[in-house]
Amino acid sequence: MKKVSIAATKQSRNISPQKLTIGLDLGDRNSWYCVVDEAGQIRLEQRVRTNAKALQEVFGAMPRSRIALEIGTHSPWISRMLSDLGHEVIVANARKVRLIGESRKKDDRLDAQTRARAGLVRARTGLVNAARGLAKSYGERLRGCNVRNMNPEKAEGLSPELQRALEPLLACIESVSEQIREYNERIEDLAQGSYPQTALLKQIKGVGTLIALTYMLTLEDPHRFGKSRDVGCYLGLQPGRRNSGKSEPQMHISKEGDPYLRTLLVQGAQHILGPFGIDCDLRRWGLRLAERGGKSGKKRAIVATARKLAVLLHHLWVSGEAYEPLHNSQSASMPAAA
Repeated sequence: MKKVSIAATKQSRNISPQKLTIGLDLGDRNSWYCVVDEAGQIRLEQRVRTNAKALQEVFGAMPRSRIALEIGTHSPWISRMLSDLGHEVIVANARKVRLIGESRKKDDRLDAQTRARAGLVRARTGLVNAARGLAKSYGERLRGCNVRNMNPEKAEGLSPELQRALEPLLACIESVSEQIREYNERIEDLAQGSYPQTALLKQIKGVGTLIALTYMLTLEDPHRFGKSRDVGCYLGLQPGRRNSGKSEPQMHISKEGDPYLRTLLVQGAQHILGPFGIDCDLRRWGLRLAERGGKSGKKRAIVATARKLAVLLHHLWVSGEAYEPLHNSQSASMPAAA
């Protein structure tokens, strides 16, 4: 493979410095790339090992080009590496072949830790569901519903047979929760040390460090948007519409943009509208929407609240203002000037 890399590097140096477009098909061990010139003619097709050294040898020797690759396991780190080499990188959704982000400079430390944390959260959810399902199959229930505090003590009061069966499972859940807390602390330290502006976004109850940090690093530059409301569309939280005569049915959200950040914003909206959410304009608006939304009103209200939350976070980031939870409600209740 070393010979292939050297040959590819020599060929890439012979390519003229015109604007090139490169398609990169990523694989676990090997990847293939195709270089097309401005006239649409294929200039080079080659294989390269999917590791940092080989990719840097090949693409570091090429003139600044537009490189398109699809979303996958390797796309985050490879897209950042190619951007650092000076290329214009397009990461596309293979299902829709739409642009997701041309200049997304995620922090490698956060990226690695949030991915690992997300894996632990999924594992914990599966373990908790297994424990609850087992208890229900015996006609019994575990005490408490907070997954963060799930431990062997929650099995007290259950039948001896069920306690023995659940003890290792609950101990495992407790251990995973402790590991998640450790990741939370690392992410908190990263935010305080390198991204103090997250404090502006965390003014909103329901927005923690993980949401604030992921939001800032995904959008990268708040001034790339002319209006705060544009962020909702960018993150795929805007519902589509299909006009046909007098009918304007509301369609599902586009789900374009970063899926992880969109998931976090939905979780934030769930907290805001949930039993522990504080009274604020956003909560009042979402609850009113849920009440008149019919059968799927609550689900639509959560997504709509997530969209408004994304807009509000952008406004706070750009303006640097202090967040007033009931700003709109207080303005509406003020008497008009004489």
